[in-house]
Amino acid sequence: MSNTHSSTVLVPLDEPPVPVAIGVGIHGPAGHVDDFQLPDLWQFHLYDYEADLTVDGVAYEIRPGSVSLVPPGTPVRYRYRGRSEHLYVHLRLGSAAEPREVAAVQHAGRQVGLLEGQLRQALAAWPSTPGRAVAEVWAALWRVAELAPAQGGVAPATHAAVVAAVSFIEERLAEPLTVPEIARAAGVSHNHLTRLFRAATGETVIGYLRVRRMAQARHLLRASTLSIPAVAATVGIPDLQAFNKACRRELGASPRAVRADLG
Repeated sequence: MSNTHSSTVLVPLDEPPVPVAIGVGIHGPAGHVDDFQLPDLWQFHLYDYEADLTVDGVAYEIRPGSVSLVPPGTPVRYRYRGRSEHLYVHLRLGSAAEPREVAAVQHAGRQVGLLEGQLRQALAAWPSTPGRAVAEVWAALWRVAELAPAQGGVAPATHAAVVAAVSFIEERLAEPLTVPEIARAAGVSHNHLTRLFRAATGETVIGYLRVRRMAQARHLLRASTLSIPAVAATVGIPDLQAFNKACRRELGASPRAVRADLG
């Protein structure tokens, strides 16, 4: 994009979006200008053309793969360079206490194909299965929120090795795991992963693994009828004595007491 200081918007993502319209917009011809705003709705666009876009006074040069997320009531101006087609969603978002800071306009990079697929799935589902459309739009919004951030003070994106390590851990909570093994799966050294992980989460890798195992244990003890040995095995602590100690240390009570406390 031609601008060097992309503006950002605060996007509440902890609640599902409420799409009002999903479609394909076709505009042009070259030199045509559209000035408008949606007073009550967010605009979520994925572009397949080159054009000049101004969002609340900030100018951008969009190209195929650019994506914009514009809050309600924000003035926008498009100056087209020819036939111009984009996927769009007009939607309402909730009021999460901790919204994500996202670039108003950015390029989706390697995520373009996946993002386009999600929006086309939403478009196909919209008339007959709106619940599916909501799920696809919500996932697409999260994908946009986790793109590399724009310049200008936005917190850096989570390092890919940390994302890979977390995914590896979450898929294997029931298995014995070591930090070197997790680091190999993430494609970095043991020491490098330790530094990256603490910077991103404030936790050690082992600390994160322990917290996630015990959160899963609490859930299974309270929400299922699995036996305590089965719960212990499911969270990767098959030794009952060790599991009992972990519950007392992390959850403040024995497994039986955790199960009994349904409040």
